[in-house]
Amino acid sequence: MTGNRVLPGAPQADAALVAAFAESSTAIISDNLHRLPGAIGLQPFHKVNGAMAGTAFTVRVAAGDNLFIHKALDLVRPGDVIVVDGDGETNRALIGEIMTTLAHSRGAAGFVINGAIRDAGAIAKSEFPCFARSAIHRGPYKNGPGEINVSVSIGGFVIEPGDIVVGDEDGIVAFPQSIAAELLKAVHAQEKKEEDILNSIRAGTYTGAYGKPAA
Repeated sequence: MTGNRVLPGAPQADAALVAAFAESSTAIISDNLHRLPGAIGLQPFHKVNGAMAGTAFTVRVAAGDNLFIHKALDLVRPGDVIVVDGDGETNRALIGEIMTTLAHSRGAAGFVINGAIRDAGAIAKSEFPCFARSAIHRGPYKNGPGEINVSVSIGGFVIEPGDIVVGDEDGIVAFPQSIAAELLKAVHAQEKKEEDILNSIRAGTYTGAYGKPAA
C-alpha cells in the first residue's frame, strides 16, 4: 500500500451483460476461465437468493481498519460490488449490519471482504450479498491508510477496478470487461451442454462423459 489514494472509478460494465452473468453460476464461469481465477477462502454470509453480479469498486485497507471503506460508501455507484482487500486479517471485523445496510441503500450490488465481518446473524437474514472469510465480534480501527480504485488481492486472486464480479454459494470469480461478451457465449454453450446431460440422465439415456455407460 502506497498511502492514502482515491483514484477515479473505472467505467461500469454493461448492465445487460451483468444481468446475464447473474443468471449463471460461478462454477460454469470458472470452467470457461480455464478453472484458474477465483478467490480462495471466501464464503457467503447473506441469505443467498441467486447470484451477485456487478462492477468491481475496489478498496485496500490496513489490516483491521475500515476508514477507507467508509470513504468508499460515499463514492459507490449503483451496480458496484465493493471489493475490499483487508489483507485476509480475521481478528477484527471490517463491516457489519450498519455498513451493509448503507451500501444496500446506495444501490451497491454487494460486498466482497478479504477479511472478517460482524453482525453475522443480522447479515444472514438479509439478501444483500456479503462475502467474507469469517465473522468476529471485535470491531475495526478507523485510522487508515487506504486506497480506492486500485488493484486488490482477494483470496490470492487479483481483481482490478472495473472487473465484473460474480458471487454465489460456491464463492467469487471476476474477469475483465474486455472478455465478458465472448465469455458469456461460452458460458451459455456449457449451460446448454449440461442441461442436455441432465435431461439424458433423467431419461435414462446417459452414456457417460466419454461415450461409455455411466457407472
